[in-house]
Amino acid sequence: MRKTTVPLLRWLVALMVLALVLPLQAQAQSQTPEAMIRENVDALMGEIEGKKDYYANNIGELKALVDDSLEDVADFRYIGASVMGNYFRNASPEQRSRFADVFRQTLIDTYARGLVTFDYKDLRVLDTQRSQRYEDQASVDMEVVATNGQVYPVSYSLRLSNNQWRVVNVIVNGINLGLTFRNQFDQAMRENNRDYDAVIRGWAPEIGVEELEQGGNA
Repeated sequence: MRKTTVPLLRWLVALMVLALVLPLQAQAQSQTPEAMIRENVDALMGEIEGKKDYYANNIGELKALVDDSLEDVADFRYIGASVMGNYFRNASPEQRSRFADVFRQTLIDTYARGLVTFDYKDLRVLDTQRSQRYEDQASVDMEVVATNGQVYPVSYSLRLSNNQWRVVNVIVNGINLGLTFRNQFDQAMRENNRDYDAVIRGWAPEIGVEELEQGGNA
């Protein structure tokens, strides 16, 4: 296993959570999803570049930066419902809300450090994007190039909510993270005899390192 694997894993998943948290929080429908992703990725990298050592030693500040901005950027209520899948219907409103909050916090706590540990060579939003089939849904494709030259495709899924584009899923190297988390929630529910509270308390999403490196089409 390559030494860069675990930092790479954390960094790529962190990209889902963090790539849109910096200045552009209130974008109207007039800005395209591609432009929003491109500008925010540039802003994020500008914020992190040259400050990795600082944030590595002050990880709480990085988490706070993310936490303060996430509510207006990623639709965690929608994501939480998607991850719960068929179990969402029978969950109480309080359980639904609590899971969305726990899901959000676990991603911040688990992957924020990846932003300051992975050495990337380039980030690029692709010049040619897929056509948008629906007015309120869009995808934006980009690539992450590691220092060893390995290219990892990243595809964001966004939906328009209250006149604002919000990230609801991401596919990294062919691995659908939303589907992966949904399968893990289903497995946890089966192992805990459908005990929602137990699953929420113990929620700790994981992605197999080898699976991510091999990709979804391996």
